[in-house]
Amino acid sequence: MKIGFVSDSLGTLSFDQMLDQAAALGVGGVEINAGGWSRAPHLDLSRLRQSPAARRDFLHAFESRGLEVIALNVNGNPLHPVDRRQSEELHETVRLAGDLGITRICTMSGLPEGQEGDRLPNWVISSWPPEGQIAKEWQFRERLLPYWEKLLAMASQCGVTQFALELHGGQWAYNVPNFLRLREALGPMIGANLDPSHMFWMGADPIAAIDGLGEAIFHVHAKDAGFNEARRGVTSNLENGPLGHPADRAWSYLTLGYGHDALWWRQFCYRLRMVGYDGWLSIEHEDPLLDPVEGLSKSVALLREVMPVALGGFNQAEC
Repeated sequence: MKIGFVSDSLGTLSFDQMLDQAAALGVGGVEINAGGWSRAPHLDLSRLRQSPAARRDFLHAFESRGLEVIALNVNGNPLHPVDRRQSEELHETVRLAGDLGITRICTMSGLPEGQEGDRLPNWVISSWPPEGQIAKEWQFRERLLPYWEKLLAMASQCGVTQFALELHGGQWAYNVPNFLRLREALGPMIGANLDPSHMFWMGADPIAAIDGLGEAIFHVHAKDAGFNEARRGVTSNLENGPLGHPADRAWSYLTLGYGHDALWWRQFCYRLRMVGYDGWLSIEHEDPLLDPVEGLSKSVALLREVMPVALGGFNQAEC
C-alpha cells in the first residue's frame, strides 16, 4: 500500500507549497481536488484544458519531487436538479484526465430530485413513509442510470478506466447495497472509494464494508471520526450542526488515531489486504481542531506503523 493525501487537506497553501509539504512528509502522491464542492485551489481546470504547456508544467511539478498524481477528485453532486456546474466540472475533469494520462476519477454517485420538477435533491434513508421508496426507484431508473451510462461512454473515449465513488451521506449510493446495485447495472468501471469516517457516522462497520465490497474497492480515503456521546444521546447520529464546532456535535471528523486507535487501523489495513487491495491510502484531513500539517504528519506516522507494505506471506509448500 502507498500513502498520499487529498490536496484540499492543505487548501490554504499554494500549489507549489502543497507539493513541497507532500515531499517533506515523505508521502508517495497527492489526490488533486478539481471541482465539485471544492474550490479547487491547486488546479485551474480551464487553463489546464486549454494549454498543453500548462499540463506539462503541472505533471513536472509532481515528477520533480518524486510524487505521483493519485487521482483527480470531483466530490460533489453531479445529479443536482438545478446546479449544473458540478456535472459540467465532472465532465471537464474527465476530459482533463484524458489529457494528462490519468485513469482514475474520485467522485460520488450523485443525488437527484425525488420526482420531476423538484428543485432540491432528495436523500431517501427510511422505508417509511412509503413514497420514499417510490422516489428512490424513480431516481435510480430515470436519473442515475441514464446519467452514468452516458458519462462512462464518454470517459472510455478519454482513457479514464475507473470511477471511485465515495460512499457518502447525501448521495444515492451512500451504503454498500446501493453502491453494489449501481455497479451491477453499470459495470466494472464503477468502483468504491471507501472512507471509514462516513461509515462510522452513518452507523456502519468499515471492516464489514470491506468484506461486502471486495474487489470493487478502487480507492481508500484515510479519515477518522469520533463521537461526542453526550450530544449523540439527544440528537442521534443524524447531526446537521456546523462541522467546525465539534463540542456542539454528535460526531466529527478527526485526525487518524484520535477517533480509533492504531489497533483498529491495523485491522482495517489488514482486511483491505485480505480482499486484494494494495492501492493508495489517501489521507483527507478535515479535523476542525488540529493544524492541517500537524494532522497530516500524525496520520502519516500512524499509517506507516500499521499498513502492510510488501506483498508476501506464509508459503505452506515450504513446510
